[in-house]
Amino acid sequence: MAKAAIPTYDICSLVMGKPNQEDVVVARFSDYLATHRDIHFPHRHSFYHLALFTSGKGTHTIDFERFSVEPGQLYFMVPGQVHGWYFEGQLEGYVINVSPGFFNVFLKDADYIERFPFLSGVATEGVVQLSPGHVPEIAHLFENMLKEVCTDQPYNLDMLRLLLLELFIKVGRFTHHDQVKQEMLHNNLLLRNFRKLVEQHYMQQRLPKDYAAMLYVTPNYLNAFCQHMLGKSAGEVIRDRVLLEAKRLLVMADTSISSIAYQLNFADNSYFTKFFRKYAGVTPEEFRKNII
Repeated sequence: MAKAAIPTYDICSLVMGKPNQEDVVVARFSDYLATHRDIHFPHRHSFYHLALFTSGKGTHTIDFERFSVEPGQLYFMVPGQVHGWYFEGQLEGYVINVSPGFFNVFLKDADYIERFPFLSGVATEGVVQLSPGHVPEIAHLFENMLKEVCTDQPYNLDMLRLLLLELFIKVGRFTHHDQVKQEMLHNNLLLRNFRKLVEQHYMQQRLPKDYAAMLYVTPNYLNAFCQHMLGKSAGEVIRDRVLLEAKRLLVMADTSISSIAYQLNFADNSYFTKFFRKYAGVTPEEFRKNII
């Protein structure tokens, strides 16, 4: 049962090695776990969090979606996502924490990173299973980043930026054939902009027509577009974001159900409970009791 609010870690609190390295952390998974033994409980970050598993098993939960850990899995998490893990046996791999502004001094396009589908903030899109042939290539990049973190060579942060960008591009190429929905640049841009708007306005705006107006398209077009790209309607995208925030808030045991309903802009507690039970399959109280 939830006992307190979900803790949020900033990158400074999880620094390993150089104490002045405030924008990026690179570590072997075993060393990371040994240094931060309490971070397997559900928590969130204010930074991007990447993890490559090369051995070991267990489960990894991201925004209440549970995944079985397997060697060759690469996890991408964006700031604000809630995650926790439960491992079995000797686990190994790599971890990278990187601040949202790490690339700002390097890239002209501030939104460049968001173009990669695995950095969308959707849990299922952020889990990549590498083929056995690709694992050594990606692991080699992590090893090179480990070396750069420990060096005092000039431009080491720029080298880390280059290596991270190489990782993103290579993983994007490896997974491109699986991204059946990735078509034209215009489509990707529209989807990204819609998701951004939902993230900004889901507390107040719940109707597809409101977002369609902001995107200068018709509601019918937006719904058909989302159905084509995501297999769900625009209304479902908005609803899923509201439901996710409700789950995140329910983890905080000291926040009442009525207070959560008010924060999420529901007319009353009864309406919120009906909404949550319809789409989560349990009442808010039952969900809260079942959180481990």
